[in-house]
Amino acid sequence: MILMNETNMDSNIDNTGWSSLSYEEKNKLLFLRQKKTLDMFLERGAISQAQHAKSLHDLIEKMGMKAEVESNDD
Repeated sequence: MILMNETNMDSNIDNTGWSSLSYEEKNKLLFLRQKKTLDMFLERGAISQAQHAKSLHDLIEKMGMKAEVESNDD
């Protein structure tokens, strides 16, 4: 299993290792990338806290990441 973090996520999505990842691993990386974008929008004042919460909720539901988010809350 390949471990990814936010610092190497962007470069790893574009490299040849992407093709060797499983569907679940790709889905997780895409989710983290989208979440990071939402977080940056919130930090820069481009969206409100309510918009961030709604968008994050929708992203979690659509990508099936509920268990992933709950395990990171510990």
